[in-house]
Amino acid sequence: MTPTKHRVRVLAVRLDSDGDVLLTGPAVRALAATYDQVDLLVSGEGLQAAELLPGVTEVLRFDAPWSGAEPPRVSAEAVLDLVAGLIARRYQLAVVFTSFHQSPLPMALLARLAGIRHLVGVSEDYPGSLLDVRHRRPPGLHEVEAALDLADQAGARLPAGDDGLLAVRRPLPAVPARAEHTLGAGGAWRQRAVVVHPGASVPARAPLPEDARAMAARLARDGWDVLVTGSAAERDLTAYVAGGHATDLGGRTGLAELAAVLESAACVVVGNTGPAHLAAAVGTPVVSLFAPVVPADRWVPYGVPRLVLGDQGAVCRGTRARTCPVPGHPCLASVTPDQVSDAVERLTHLPPRAPTVAGRPRVEGWPS
Repeated sequence: MTPTKHRVRVLAVRLDSDGDVLLTGPAVRALAATYDQVDLLVSGEGLQAAELLPGVTEVLRFDAPWSGAEPPRVSAEAVLDLVAGLIARRYQLAVVFTSFHQSPLPMALLARLAGIRHLVGVSEDYPGSLLDVRHRRPPGLHEVEAALDLADQAGARLPAGDDGLLAVRRPLPAVPARAEHTLGAGGAWRQRAVVVHPGASVPARAPLPEDARAMAARLARDGWDVLVTGSAAERDLTAYVAGGHATDLGGRTGLAELAAVLESAACVVVGNTGPAHLAAAVGTPVVSLFAPVVPADRWVPYGVPRLVLGDQGAVCRGTRARTCPVPGHPCLASVTPDQVSDAVERLTHLPPRAPTVAGRPRVEGWPS
């Protein structure tokens, strides 16, 4: 029997990029399973991912001046418009999801001004009257688990049968026509296609272009049909990496189309960026080229077979640097095409999903 939902309209907030929004997806589903309606407030950088999340009724946008790679200047008009919109929707509960180094308090203040009666967030700083539940994040949690832990503080639980893994709305669109000759109708050739995604929203987390090109060329020599993906702004990069050995899809996919491409591949080679989490959301194994500027245990692709490559003890470790602080980008430049080739071969012979324990994904068991 389906549990009765509480007749409460909930505002979930995640003012970060597409990857961060995807990682919040299981927590959003927990809220949607518990409460009558869940709306999601995101920035422009997370809008495409928000529209892909199951359980969301309405997506709202606010480009916060305290979040994002290039935050806008403070605008009284934008803030007042947001508060007015929140007042009109009459939310009774707001859950502010943040990463471990962020504060929920600016958003909590605006939610209070909008008359939201009950606010939940993780805060190391004294919140005054801004939070009703000031939660402390337990150590050792992946970002997905931390978000679920916060949803739990808001009284939300995943329903029976929900594995707590990342997910996207179905059906996905068709793959772009340019990829059909590689993937086949309905991804029929999945066992022979590998995606290489060479870019990243944060430059420090991407491999050097020449290294990504060498990886793609090696995979093509191994017999894989290689697809190179990227945004419209990365077309020069994807064309260079694809060369004459791979299919260039740079600028030819929105996030939903990219999800379809990733799902149709046997494996994805990608840095610590949104498409790594999108691959996890469609169940595709990931070779994670992980620069240790943020902790791998919090940000690796969740709940799918994965192999982490890159020097996790490099001097940039834990710096949260956006551009590489070390000449030569050694944490990822140390990864060889042979290592990528071996990782792809190993991952394509593993089961497609991680096992679960007590309803939560057991991610630590996969090789890393």
